[in-house]
Amino acid sequence: MAKAKRKAKARSAKSKTKRKLAAKSAKRASVAARARRPKQKFTFSHHREADFDAGLRSYAKYRDLGIAPATGGMVQAHVIRFNPPFKAEEVSIAHYHDVDFQMVYVLKGWISSEFEGQGEHTFTAGSCWIQPPKIKHKVTGYSDDCELLEIILPAEFETVALD
Repeated sequence: MAKAKRKAKARSAKSKTKRKLAAKSAKRASVAARARRPKQKFTFSHHREADFDAGLRSYAKYRDLGIAPATGGMVQAHVIRFNPPFKAEEVSIAHYHDVDFQMVYVLKGWISSEFEGQGEHTFTAGSCWIQPPKIKHKVTGYSDDCELLEIILPAEFETVALD
C-alpha cells in the first residue's frame, strides 16, 4: 500500500511540474505577443451630436471613439445610431465581417438579428453579445431609438454581403 501511495505521489508531482511548465510557456507567449502589438496612446472621446457621421451602413450613423489611432489600428470602437424607421428591404441583408473579434453592447432601444446556426435574437438596452469571426448574420428589426457600442479587432476589416 505504501508503494502505491509513493507512485501516486510521484505521478502527481510530475503532473504538477508539467502544468507549471505549460503555464510558464503560455506566459512567455503572452509577453511576446504583447511586445508585437502597437504601442497604445491615451485618448478620450466626449459625446457630441456633431460627431455622428455616415459610415458602413446607409441606415445608420456612426460616432468614432478615436480608439483605432490610439491603438495603432489594433481596435475599432464606435457608437452606432440607427436611422428610423426600420426598412427590411434596406437593412435585412445577410453578411459577415472578416474580423478577429467583435462585441456589441446595446446602449438604447432594441435590435433583432438572425445569426447563422444561432437563430434570431432580440437584444435590449444592457444586452451584449460576441459575434464570432465570419458568422453570417442580418438585422431583422430595431427600435427608432436604437444605439449600439461596437468594439472590433482589427480596426480595419472587410464586410462581405451575401445577398
